Parts: sequence; C-alpha cells; structure tokens
Amino acid sequence: MKPFFIIAAAFLTIIILSSGLYTVDQAEQVFITEFGKPVGKSINSDPDKNEAGLHWKTPFIQKINRIEKRVLEWDGPPIGMTTRDKLYVTVDNFARWRITNPQLYYTKLNNERSALSRLDDIIGSETLSVIAAHDLIEVIRSDKDRKPARDEALSSANSNLGVLPPIQYGRATLDREILTAAQPIVREWGIELLDVRFKRINYKAGVIDKIYARMASERLQIADRFRSEGAGEAAKIIGRKQKDLLAIESGAYRTEQEIKGKADAEATGIYAAAYSSSPTAADFYQFMKTLETYQKTLDKDTTVILTSDSDLFGLFKHINKPATP
Repeated sequence: MKPFFIIAAAFLTIIILSSGLYTVDQAEQVFITEFGKPVGKSINSDPDKNEAGLHWKTPFIQKINRIEKRVLEWDGPPIGMTTRDKLYVTVDNFARWRITNPQLYYTKLNNERSALSRLDDIIGSETLSVIAAHDLIEVIRSDKDRKPARDEALSSANSNLGVLPPIQYGRATLDREILTAAQPIVREWGIELLDVRFKRINYKAGVIDKIYARMASERLQIADRFRSEGAGEAAKIIGRKQKDLLAIESGAYRTEQEIKGKADAEATGIYAAAYSSSPTAADFYQFMKTLETYQKTLDKDTTVILTSDSDLFGLFKHINKPATP
C-alpha cells in the first residue's frame, strides 16, 4: 500500500504544482481573478507577479488572465466630415496605444475587440471636432513655418497667383489636439493613447472636380498673363524694329540722294565743260538732245502740230551747217 500512496501523493503534487505555477512572458502582463473577480486593487498592488518568469498562484481557485504588454495599433475606418470652410473630406487616421492597467482594462472592456471599437468612437469623434474647427489648409499643410514652393516667374511678377493662404496651426498641431482630447477619456479604461496621426485625407468626388476646375482656372489666368506680357514685349520689339528700320531707310535715302546730287553735279559740270569747249560741240549737243526729244515724244501713233518757226520743227526743215571751229 505504501508505494500506492507515494505514487498518489506525487501525482497530486504534480497536479497542484501545474495548477499553481504560471509563467509570464516579456511581451505580456497578467492579473489574477478568483471566480471571475480580480484579486487586488490594481496591477500595481503586486508588481512582482507581473515580472517575466515563473510565479505562484492559489491552485484551482485563482485564474491567470493574460493581457498584451506591447504597443498596439489602431487603424480606424475613413470618416467623412466637413471642415470649417465647408469642404467635405474623408479623413483616415491611425493611432498607437497600450494597456497600462490590465485589471481596469479587463473590467471596463474585457478584450481587445471592445477596446478597438471604443477607440473608433472616441478618436473618430475627436477628429471630427478638430477638423470642423479648422480650415482645410490647416489639415493639409504639415507645419505653419514651412513655406510652399512657388514658381520664380510668379514670384518676380507682382501677382497673388500661386500664393497659399497663411496658416496658424498646421497638421502636426491638429494631431496633438486630437491626442490631447482623447487621452483623458481612454485613461479611464486602463489604456494609454501614445500617438494619433493623419494617414490620408481625400476630397469627395464633387469637391475634387471643383478643386481641379479651380486649379485649371488659375493656370489659365497665369497663362493669359504670360501671353499678355509676351504680346506687350513683342509689340515693343516690333516698334523698335520699325523705328530702327525707318531710321536706316531714311539715312540710306539721304545718302543716296547726296550721292546722286554730287554725281549729277559732276556730270553736268563735265557735260558743260565738254559742250562749251567750242561752237561745234555746242551745236552737236543741241542736235543730240533734239534727237532724244524726238525719240521720247514721237512714235508712229503721235500727231503733232507745230509752227514753222518752232525749235522742235527745225531739224525737219534743214540741218544748220556746222559752226566754224
């Protein structure tokens, strides 16, 4: 009988030890319940039982509840909302959180699914309140001190095209506002909300069309201004070209007339010197000029009535004898 009792005692000891001993992993935290009720006021009432390693609990009566210790992710659904400047957008944000009081967390929420559902409500509600209190430009631009890039052509011109309105806060400040508003609420569930960030902000389909139309209108205004400036510069260049061309033509015409005048004067002087050198030369000059006059004024269809003593009719009557040299 003695070996039987030894075996039974050993078996009972194994059962008790397996029911009383438990291990805690580094990535988890635990709390103990008796008949479904937490033991102790909080997790900090017995921190040694939460350290990673092997621990002891009351066998059969107490139960180990394991809670995630690492930082958890919340990725809520996109929510449609309206900004202060009446633009309808869809906001998609995410957050990081962790369980700081497992016992309170278990009492209030029981599991991670319930926690995520409550975070959907709280963070979504605070996001809606913050977005409704600010203009869209505050949500899109990340930092109030960041200056947007602008085309140098627009900067050099005295124009307001392409200038974004100033902001007071920026997206980073709105993230902190949502975080600050949601933290006290989730703390009552044994949760610490570490960070909240915007992941994506989309326009609604109708708003996108309006934005594109406004962008196209702005680009057209810029293009029209450039065309107008180009046309003005072209007119100035053409005007300067016409002025320079007229000055060149006028100078060339004056030079031409001066050259012609000098040439005619020289030719006249040469002719005068040649034909006045002797009476024979003078008569020959008169004879040649009369023939040129006949050639230019008379043809087969010309009818001329002249008097007998006309100088033009003189060669038709007779040719004077050459003058004595």
